Amino acid sequence: MKSQQTNQDSIASYCADLAAQITKHTDGGNNGIHSTAIAQLEFLRDDASTTVCSIYKPAIAIIVQGSKEILLGEDTYRYGVGQFLIVSVELPVRAFIVEATPETPFLGFLLNLSTALLYEVDSQIQAAQPRPNPGMQLRLRAKACSLRGLTVGEIDLSLMDCALRLTRLLDTPQDIPFLAPAIVREINYRLLASEYGEAIRQIATSGSNMQRISRVVKQFKTDFAQTLRIETLAEQANMSTSSFHRHFKAVTSMSPLQYQKQLRLLEARRLMLAEDSDATQAAYQVGYESPSQFSREYSRMFGAPPIQDIQRLRTDSSHTGH
Repeated sequence: MKSQQTNQDSIASYCADLAAQITKHTDGGNNGIHSTAIAQLEFLRDDASTTVCSIYKPAIAIIVQGSKEILLGEDTYRYGVGQFLIVSVELPVRAFIVEATPETPFLGFLLNLSTALLYEVDSQIQAAQPRPNPGMQLRLRAKACSLRGLTVGEIDLSLMDCALRLTRLLDTPQDIPFLAPAIVREINYRLLASEYGEAIRQIATSGSNMQRISRVVKQFKTDFAQTLRIETLAEQANMSTSSFHRHFKAVTSMSPLQYQKQLRLLEARRLMLAEDSDATQAAYQVGYESPSQFSREYSRMFGAPPIQDIQRLRTDSSHTGH
């Protein structure tokens, strides 16, 4: 019990140190995502409770101040200080910043994950370990089949140490080219070696259900305005129609049709916000044939009709982020 309390105190101390670093590098900036001199590393900051609708990409996000609630399909996840979020495949989500004020803003550390680096590190791990027996292989395969594309977990000291060391490199830019790649590699190793390693491993495992669904998701993003044909998507994933539908929902927590709908609405929102398209133009551009249906579904997802929502967003810059 005492060691557990000591561990929690250490995590809290790391979070406080990391929060101070993130505050230093985001103070005076806008809400949302802040890029850094380290390509894969970004910081999250919001100084008020707000709703965020965006597409999450493969990444690990650690909260060091505040808390957030995420709605993915029919599932709700909540995570706060000392917890992390792992995203294994691109997912359209709605997130709610639950705890944030100008005095104590919501702060997060975000490291985007590279499939190539995960594959390289995992190959080294596998080469150094004895092969599991056939029974263990079957259990791992069954576990991999049911993995979600989004996982919330408790951070450990080794990962917190990596995150803090990586962030501190921003104070010595001359060290970044030499030391950042090694720390990023260590973070990938720590993730793969953790109890959440199987969820991470699926991103880089050739032929895994996660990777096959990920390929289809990328196709979705290219052709989201086209009429959806489940049979074609299943063929691209090298699955039967029923198997594809089941695995797609297991990974994304939604059906392919629901996924496409959310992608369309997010793209329509971007078109109206960034390119000044009107609601009717945006609706047709993303594949809707009925502007009234578009308006209904848009209001259901974003909580307001298109015109009202875009007016609100233009005065509120906090509409992106993990």
